[in-house]
Amino acid sequence: MCVLSEEQDVQSRGEVLRRFDPGTKSLVIATVMLVLVVCSLLPWVGGSPGWEVLTGQADPALEVGLLPRLFAINSAIVGLGFGALALITRRWGAAFLAGVAGLVVTFEGVIAIWSRQTSGQAGPGLGLVLAVVCMAVLAVQWMRIVWSRD
Repeated sequence: MCVLSEEQDVQSRGEVLRRFDPGTKSLVIATVMLVLVVCSLLPWVGGSPGWEVLTGQADPALEVGLLPRLFAINSAIVGLGFGALALITRRWGAAFLAGVAGLVVTFEGVIAIWSRQTSGQAGPGLGLVLAVVCMAVLAVQWMRIVWSRD
């Protein structure tokens, strides 16, 4: 009987170590994810909103390029997809994935802004800049959750 209780105790300890409780950070993360969705309605390149950049329907005359489109795709996958997965499952591994991938996508967004500023065409719009800031905030929040693991 004692062996059974020890096995259950070890299993429950392992389950606790794999989960996290975001506390008030979950409200910050959910709010920033909502702002990231709103960013897709704002102009990213010239007059094209983010959803047009994401779907490839932006005006060809704007010459959007690869980097803003790649950032749009990855920010949707990482910022919304991985973030929702981590919030729903509350698994430490999902939070780690969302944090590290968020850092990579933030860097990608900074390069997308830089590419628009140096190309001599229409510069980055408010939506693109705000989306990069949202990804940076999400990455920092996820990494804070990851680092708080005991």
